[in-house]
Amino acid sequence: MERFESESLPLMPGQKVQAKVLCHHPWGVIVEIAGYENAGLSASVDMIGQFSETTSSYDELLALFPPIGSQIDAVIQQINRWHPPVSVRLSIRPADLESLARRCDFCGETTTLSPGGDALVLDSRSHEGPGSHTIIAHRHCLAERIRPENGGERARAWKIGKMHEGS
Repeated sequence: MERFESESLPLMPGQKVQAKVLCHHPWGVIVEIAGYENAGLSASVDMIGQFSETTSSYDELLALFPPIGSQIDAVIQQINRWHPPVSVRLSIRPADLESLARRCDFCGETTTLSPGGDALVLDSRSHEGPGSHTIIAHRHCLAERIRPENGGERARAWKIGKMHEGS
């Protein structure tokens, strides 16, 4: 089976990336994520969604658009791998670059995706065909939902991504 999303699997919400601005649209910018130029994905920054509440006019909003050809720092907000092309939504909000937070898909409370945060990013896939779905969860929300008799997997949920003592 051909999986269109395979090249994008290393990308996940909360991850910081570099991107090149390719073009402007009335709503935002299309970008190319460094290192994924030929991965068959589409990436964008929704400038209206990110900055319309903090600007008083469309001209003020337009002034925030990064210039075409510029390199920008961004954080992955969302990835859609349901169908090709993979679609990546980026944020350039300073607060998100510092610490990206989203709602846990289990409990609905806010969880931090940035390094040092309490979130886990899960990708669900099927053997039946391509495509995947990203689930954001508090570490404890996932660990507590794993059956108690499956202690190894519970322990891994608590430890995955954390540095081991002494390393």
